This record gives sequence, structure tokens and C-alpha cells, in this order.
Amino acid sequence: MDAKGRSIDNIVIERFWRTIKYENIYPSSYSNMKEARTGIKEYIDTYNAERLHSSLDYSTPDEIYYADGRYYDGKDMLYKAA
Repeated sequence: MDAKGRSIDNIVIERFWRTIKYENIYPSSYSNMKEARTGIKEYIDTYNAERLHSSLDYSTPDEIYYADGRYYDGKDMLYKAA
């Protein structure tokens, strides 16, 4: 990814980090690492499960990802939901 157009290679994740910093990390002023981990996890869970995204036709990322009944279990296995 060091060729022409490199500046836009990571635009999605860069935008996500900007959002999490300005909507959660900076306003929260966490006092320790445990509190920060908990708060950021809660924010990401809300971001994926409850927050509507205009780029996803006002759906949540979870609705799009789980729409076909499949999910990723974290062990490189793709399961069919029962």
C-alpha cells in the first residue's frame, strides 16, 4: 500500500478513529486504562448494534453483517446461524 493513492487506503478506519476520539475518548476523560477499555468497548458495541449509518442506508453495521444468517466466531470459522 505504498503506491499512488496511499492516502485513501485507510480512509474508513481513519474516519472511525476520528469518530471514536471526538465522540467518546476526548469527552469522557478516562482516569485509568480499565475505565477506558470498558467505555470504548461500550461505545463500539453501540456504534455497531444501535447507531444508524447513512452509508448503510440507515441500517446498523450488525444488521448488514448478520443479514444472511452468518457470523464470525473469532476462530476463523464461518457458521450458519441456527
